[in-house]
Amino acid sequence: MVSFIADSIEMPALDERKVTRWIRSVAAYYGFGVGNINYIFCSDERELEVNREFLGHDYYTDVITFDYTAGQTLNGDIFISLETVRSNAEMMGVSFDAELLRILIHGVLHLTGQGDKTPETKAQMTAKEEHALALYK
Repeated sequence: MVSFIADSIEMPALDERKVTRWIRSVAAYYGFGVGNINYIFCSDERELEVNREFLGHDYYTDVITFDYTAGQTLNGDIFISLETVRSNAEMMGVSFDAELLRILIHGVLHLTGQGDKTPETKAQMTAKEEHALALYK
């Protein structure tokens, strides 16, 4: 089950059924099923609070993924700061909706085991994001 939760912020306009089908298809492409994935949309301040409390990081970010995957079933909580998504979209010259989709699938790719901490893994993540975005219909 894929859930979309607004944490003290307005829920972004999403076609939740379409996004859920897309997430399931991307997961299946990598050999995974979908268990429980919770997207928690929040403010920059809430994202910073989560980053500090659970990861010991003192900086803003667009997405934080907590991975509870069991075997080949993806499970996790994915916190997304809509404020940072919006500012990143403006900075990159893309629409908010396009950037939000990229971040939604970024979290799923983390659940499949894809990292992004080195230049090589970051390049792999970007390629996988682009491939997944091409599947969004």
